Amino acid sequence: MENNDILIRLRYALDIKNKDMVEIFKLGGVEVTKEEVLKILTKSADSYDYEEDNDEDIAENEDIIKCNNRMFESFLNGLITFKRGKQDPKPGQPERPAFSSESVNNILLKKVKIALALTSEEMIDILAAAGVTITKGELSAILRKKGHKNYKECGDKYARNFLKGLAIRYRG
Repeated sequence: MENNDILIRLRYALDIKNKDMVEIFKLGGVEVTKEEVLKILTKSADSYDYEEDNDEDIAENEDIIKCNNRMFESFLNGLITFKRGKQDPKPGQPERPAFSSESVNNILLKKVKIALALTSEEMIDILAAAGVTITKGELSAILRKKGHKNYKECGDKYARNFLKGLAIRYRG
């Protein structure tokens, strides 16, 4: 899944307004305008599943802004701040690295879990609502830091169904 598609699905699932999207990006350290947010949230022609016969139905849009991994992770950091408030660093605590080298899907699950203050059981329930069964051990492996011996990369199936489950939970 592309980062733009993940943002579209996350925005829908959590019912985030355009002005809030601008604010969330700003909290994450990325300055965007409302018009740029709309360009980020536009589906590109290559993200559709269509047959070659229907090429003329979907016009290629040059105005689409591709969301790179850094911008996406900044958005998720901003979402945490937006939902939970700014956290002051504790004295003596080392500065966290700004960006991770993990899979985008792993970062998505971790940061949305933090932003929405979800427990592992709630995440399992969200995935179950979308029709995916996952054990607590598998979820724990996905949420681990890259380099840990039990780390498992999160596939698109889990990320897509997690977003689907969030939409079911928060939008009904």
